[in-house]
Amino acid sequence: MHQKIGKYVIRDWIMKDAPSIAKYADNSKIWQNLRNRFPNPYSINDAEIFIARLNETSPRTAFAIATESEAIGSIGLMLGKDVHRFTAEIGYWLAEPFWGKGVMTHAVRFIVDWAFRELKLHRISAEPYASNPASHRVLEKAGFIREGILRSSAFKDGKILDQFLYSYIGNSITQPVIEGDREKRCHS
Repeated sequence: MHQKIGKYVIRDWIMKDAPSIAKYADNSKIWQNLRNRFPNPYSINDAEIFIARLNETSPRTAFAIATESEAIGSIGLMLGKDVHRFTAEIGYWLAEPFWGKGVMTHAVRFIVDWAFRELKLHRISAEPYASNPASHRVLEKAGFIREGILRSSAFKDGKILDQFLYSYIGNSITQPVIEGDREKRCHS
């Protein structure tokens, strides 16, 4: 993938991104709002492992957010399985110098549209911590609806946290059509 979004690009990860990711991801303000599998501190080795793992996945569902010269963040989908196979959870982070510029809202909008079109999803959800109002704003500006609060649902940095549950539901083009025991996708 290589898609321009304003002054930025959403593209596939390349190993040359490791130094910039290590530079920007090694930030406790970013780590505070992500799951614990995101390392803190974040080293170049962590970045190389992350990129290598992503480049082995199919379909590819995690992408770099970049300037023309370096990666400045990440956006991706965790695809659902079994009865959740038409759903995904979105996750993202952005380098602190680029906060407040609308970059992530544009990236989320693009990935949601892409996922419904290319992956034929029906629902995309997000579970930001209640203590992360910037992420709430990104999701709301991108058209997500807050469905509720997941009370005491996460343990991060020694604290029990609430999370908000957001979702974006696809239109009839992306919804599965059931014919007998076989599922198909609408294409009109």
